Amino acid sequence: MQTVIKGYRGLSFLVGLNWDWVFSAGTMVLGLLAGAFLGTALIQH
Repeated sequence: MQTVIKGYRGLSFLVGLNWDWVFSAGTMVLGLLAGAFLGTALIQH
């Protein structure tokens, strides 16, 4: 049980450190997808 608790604490610490990176990567992916969607929508019409 202690190993699970320590593993969870370590994982939450890493997520806390990398949260800004995940947010930045997600924002870039959403921006690229939105641009691709708008580009195909404008080209087709």
